This record gives sequence, C-alpha cells and structure tokens, in this order.
Amino acid sequence: MSISAAPLFKPFAIKNLKLENRVVMAPMTRSFAPGGVPGADVAAYYRRRAENKVGLIITEGTVIDHPASTNDPRVPHIHGEAALSGWAKVVAEVHAAGGRIMPQIWHVGTVRKMGDKPNPEAPPIGPSGLFKPGVKVVEPMSEAEIESVIAAYGRAAGEARSLGFDGVEIHGAHGYLIDQFFWEGTNQRSDRWGGDMLARTRFAAEVVKSCRSNVGPDFPIVFRYSQWKQQDYAARLATTPELLGKFLAPLSDAGVDVFHCSTRRFWEPEFDGSHLNLAGWTKKLTGKPVITVGSVSLDTDMFAAFRGKGATITSIDKLIEMFERDEVDLVAVGRALLVDPAWAAKVHDDRMQDLLPFTPESMKSLS
Repeated sequence: MSISAAPLFKPFAIKNLKLENRVVMAPMTRSFAPGGVPGADVAAYYRRRAENKVGLIITEGTVIDHPASTNDPRVPHIHGEAALSGWAKVVAEVHAAGGRIMPQIWHVGTVRKMGDKPNPEAPPIGPSGLFKPGVKVVEPMSEAEIESVIAAYGRAAGEARSLGFDGVEIHGAHGYLIDQFFWEGTNQRSDRWGGDMLARTRFAAEVVKSCRSNVGPDFPIVFRYSQWKQQDYAARLATTPELLGKFLAPLSDAGVDVFHCSTRRFWEPEFDGSHLNLAGWTKKLTGKPVITVGSVSLDTDMFAAFRGKGATITSIDKLIEMFERDEVDLVAVGRALLVDPAWAAKVHDDRMQDLLPFTPESMKSLS
C-alpha cells in the first residue's frame, strides 16, 4: 500500500459498526430494480465493490412505504415482501465478500410530478406543496400526513436492521422531502413544522428519533445533508459557521451518529476565512464523525456527467491531507467507483495509473 494512501485504509468503528477502512461507496440511483425489487444483478453489483476493498457500501436510495415516495418504478423499495427478500440477498452477498452495507432511505417529496409512476394516482407531498420558491404543485401536508411519513421512515429503518444491514442512512439532502422542510424556499409553514431555521429542523429530527426508536441504541444512523438543491445549486441552508452549528445541533441531539456532508467538489472551502469543507465544519461543530464526498479522484463534478461530459483521473493528495489533519473520518466515492469496482483496491495497491476514467459510455452498463 502506498504510504500516501494509508489514512484511507485505517479501521473505523462507530457503535456496532466496524469497518476495515475509510472508503465508502456513495449512494447512486441506478433504476435497476423493476417493480422496486432488487435482483441478483443488484447483489452482484454491490458484491463486486465489497470484494475490492470498499469498507462500507451505502446503497442507492430506497423508498419508504408511502405512495408518493418515488417517481420511478425501477427505484428499489425498502418495504414489501418481495423487495425486502431481494435486499436480504444483497446483504448476504456483501457480507459473504467481507463487506459492510447500509441502505439509504428516501422520500422524493414534490420532486415527484402528478401522474408519475408507479402510483400515478398519488399526488406529491411537501411541507408547503412547493417544488421550489414560487412553484406550488400541491396543497401543504396535513399534520396527520406528516406524522404518517415520520412513522414510515422509522419502519424502514427497522426493516433495515431486521434484514441484517449494518446501519441506515437517512437522505436529507438535494431538495427531496426532508430537505424541503429544511429550506426556507420550500417550507413556508407557520405551525410547529415551519418557521425559523431551527424550527425547520423539527421534521428531520423527528424522523431521526423515529428511526432510533425502531433500531435501538447501538445501530448506526447516518444522516446525509447538503447546502445545494437540485432546484437551486446556489441555495444554502446556513451562510455562516454559527448558523450551521445551530442547524446541526437538533439533528445531532436527535440521534445522528455520522453526518454525510454532500458537496459537489470535496476540496472547496465552505466558508470564507477557512480551508475547512462542509464535512470539516460539521465535525468541528458537532464532534460527530463525518463523511466527505464530491468528485473524488475526478477533475469535474457530477453535473458534467449529466451534460454528457467525461472526467479524467486526478490526484487525491488534498483528500489525504484532510485525513491527516483529522478533518474528516470517511470518504464517499461516487462516479469513480461506479465505473471502476476496483477503485479502492487500486488506490490501496498504489495503482492510481490504472484507475478508469469516467465517460458517458461507462454509464451504459453500470456494472
């Protein structure tokens, strides 16, 4: 192993989760689960990464038990006998390869459009019925509906534990349902689920508590959040470290064990006057372990891929420096690991020159 890459391959432990190294497979939607059921191909896909020194796999988003939780009939469910049986086989394959795996649990909120499958009759839901500021698509969620969705998150976490997963990640980022409660632009409620920045964390905190009550004290809960939204890449929940600390405190207190801090480029400082990125600030403010993410080993961010552009391999020296300064605890690798199942093994063996570039053609197989 390269001396420079050594920090990535130190063991890590939190509660009942013990990892051989700090490399995490980032959650990436693939839409390869017809009817919401992950099959043998999904199990093989994740096993390949576990066989190649990925310490922890976080699955693609799996949708909770609510009719409007998804807008894609090929996104996997984390409810229902067939889907749960499929996930049990995925977990078994990853564990057989010596890996660790947790599902990301998800509700898309008002990103869903009226008529979207698999439940075209189900209207989208959101705290104020807004997709983005000024764009209303449905009436605000009722108190009863909010409580029902919170309970559904908890059930999903409980299913994850029952299936033998090693933890659970709650998707609270990127302009989906939980993030719609966070964002002032989409949460204009005047009741207890809205208001100032602190009040807008209530829904997420209650989701975390619901999950904790269903998994017990020793099962790790990861929470993914972001400043940016798919509705507005420049949006920010907190514009200063002080505000970020106030935002994170209720989530930390509710029972989050690890924060997964989603940025488009991991090397970019979050606030003026400091080199710390979003993960670095989150660790400093909460004292909790953090996952950093964003264009690891690639020279362009993920939105270039959406425009059909590729990315070439670049140095991970800045990432290693963050680990050496103890600013981050784990690193999630997305596109680079998507196209190259052996990414972690190659980095471990000092074979950076053999890493595969990300190309539009590589997206066709997603193996």
